Amino acid sequence: MELKHIKELMAVMGRTGTKRLQLKQNEFELILERQENGHGRSIADSTLIDSEEQIRTYLQQRTDQALSHGAEMPTARPPIPIAVEAPKVDTNSLYVTSPMVGTFYGAPSPDDPSFIKVGDRIEKNSVVCIIEAMKVMNEIKANVSGAIAEILVESGQPVEFGTKLFRIVE
Repeated sequence: MELKHIKELMAVMGRTGTKRLQLKQNEFELILERQENGHGRSIADSTLIDSEEQIRTYLQQRTDQALSHGAEMPTARPPIPIAVEAPKVDTNSLYVTSPMVGTFYGAPSPDDPSFIKVGDRIEKNSVVCIIEAMKVMNEIKANVSGAIAEILVESGQPVEFGTKLFRIVE
């Protein structure tokens, strides 16, 4: 979402008396809150919005409500354009994911070199990292063949089941 769109949302919140607006779309989340300054009344509101259409509907409802309470609104205001980015789907990559919850380590010990680095070719049985779970060091095999395009986590970082660890290209 662009800064100008956020500023427009903030302006509408000020005109309509909205105290809190929460916008959530895929991995993006924006929460706007207004603090009361003791002057005038405010309309308590907390709203979760998860689509572009809901944003437009919400803003129109709040504008209509403010107008019905006698608020002054500009007469000619263009609709707020909202840029919505579609999630990019990478169909050429495979991923090595964590089979368990634990701590990711890219090397057998802090003094040893990493199991793999970007550009290395791996086979299905290649050990690519260690996941420590309950003080047990579990060697993780790639289960795919290809070249390491990206290492997605840092050594020592906690991971969940299914966390993408490496991006592999064939």
